[in-house]
Amino acid sequence: MSEEIKAIHMRQHEDIWDKHNPDAVDEYYASDFIFHGGPPGVPANREGLKGLVAMYFGAFPDLKVTNEMVLADGDNVITRWNARGTHGGPLGDIPATGNKIATHGISITQYANGKIIGSWTESDQMDLMQQLGVIPAPGE
Repeated sequence: MSEEIKAIHMRQHEDIWDKHNPDAVDEYYASDFIFHGGPPGVPANREGLKGLVAMYFGAFPDLKVTNEMVLADGDNVITRWNARGTHGGPLGDIPATGNKIATHGISITQYANGKIIGSWTESDQMDLMQQLGVIPAPGE
C-alpha cells in the first residue's frame, strides 16, 4: 500500500505545486479533509487549503516547491520539502516586497481510499517573515 500512496502523493505534488493549480486540490483531497495546524484564520478544511495554496501562488508567482525526501509508511507520507520564489504579490496583508525567499518544512499526509484525509505541516515561519523583511533578523 505504501508505494501506491507514494505514487498518488507524487502525482498530487506535480498537479498542484508544479503546475500551480490549486483547483487540483479537489481531485486529491477528501471532502472531509482536515488541515491540522494551518495558519490562523484559514479554515481547517479542503476549501481553506485551496485558498491558502492560491494565495501562495499569487504571492510568489515563480514559486517552486521541491520534495527533498518522501517516505511512505502504510497510509501516511512524510515529506521534507523546500520552497523558493520571489515575493511578487500580497501574502495576506503583507504587500509584495520583491524579496527572494528560500524556506523549508516537513509535512505528514494521511490517506484513506486514495484520498488525502489529513495533513500536518511544520515550517519556519519566522525565517520566512525575516526574509520578507516583516520582522528583523537577529542582530539587525
